[in-house]
Amino acid sequence: MNNSRPRARDIGIDIGIFVPGRWNAITDVGDVKVGHVTLIKGEGKLVPGQGPVRTGVTVILPHDGNLFQEKVPAASYVFNGFGKSIGLHQVNELGNLETPIALTNTLCAPLVADALIEWSIRNNPEIGINTGTVNPVVGEVNDGMLNDIQGRHVRKEHVFEAITRAESGPVEEGSVGAGTGSSCMGWKGGIGTSSRVLPYNLGGYTVGVLVQTNFGGILTICGAPVGRELGRYSFKCDSRYDAPEIKDSESPDGSVMVIVACDAPLDHRQLQRLAKRAGLGLARTGFFGSNGSGDFFIAFSTIERILHNGPLTLQTEVVSNDSMSALFLAVVEATEEAVINSILKATTVIGRDERTCDAIDIHQLLQVMKKYNALNRNETILP
Repeated sequence: MNNSRPRARDIGIDIGIFVPGRWNAITDVGDVKVGHVTLIKGEGKLVPGQGPVRTGVTVILPHDGNLFQEKVPAASYVFNGFGKSIGLHQVNELGNLETPIALTNTLCAPLVADALIEWSIRNNPEIGINTGTVNPVVGEVNDGMLNDIQGRHVRKEHVFEAITRAESGPVEEGSVGAGTGSSCMGWKGGIGTSSRVLPYNLGGYTVGVLVQTNFGGILTICGAPVGRELGRYSFKCDSRYDAPEIKDSESPDGSVMVIVACDAPLDHRQLQRLAKRAGLGLARTGFFGSNGSGDFFIAFSTIERILHNGPLTLQTEVVSNDSMSALFLAVVEATEEAVINSILKATTVIGRDERTCDAIDIHQLLQVMKKYNALNRNETILP
């Protein structure tokens, strides 16, 4: 399923103190599934509305039951609001999620939302007739550097297919799904994921993160200034670190979506606190939240199902505030590693007008990491 490029831990990049789950992915959180549809078509000069196409859609399902009837607790946090996400206001108002989370490109967000509405109505024909309407949740990044974004090539059938394809286990990463046309800090970005499992004495909970990376910054890995050493950063400056000629892929602007899943019993307030910590994990990779960056974080818990037509009152159990700190750190670590995985697994993509977004050179990366003694001693050395 995945390409042969390594993930972070395959080459000795060992982030944090908590251990990952079996798949080191958001799917380590029970019941969570991920599906992609990748759209690649045409090459050469941009013909608006026709191509080349370098885009896709990624869906995250908190469980494979009827999400409208059995919602999950959720919250969102906007770090920088230069984006066109859909559905986050109601998530924060009511504190729950009632559709899959879908990720795509900016101009396809309304089309994908429409598909989620239709998918929900097919499964719940009473929507809007005998009960309330449905709140689709869609995140996006601008992949127009490589993709014919005006063509809005992600359609209803692609969203349905991604939902059908969604599965647990290993998650395909890199230049796939909603990450097909994205770039990150001067290199090809895309979809990345990671997880952390807390020790039993800290609750034994699992936290999983999935990212869609399309942002600017200066890549840093385990403290090693990779972007600076390899000359990939956006700003010209009067210093010994003057950047070379800036490429489109090195723009300081861009966006990122972070999806956090956990199996800890958390309410909306606590989930919003959890979501906020994703920004700290991003910052550890070189992200700084530029003016043109749309940075949206969504967190949900799988441990509770909120019935659509539930009882008059609800009785729930949540972790104490003092028990949140370990969960916060787990989110920071998993977010940081997910971003690095999105870059390492991404393959070079040639898009519209022959624009090229390069995959990071693993051997150059390892040289920098060794220079700064930033690798685990048991690293795997690639041939």
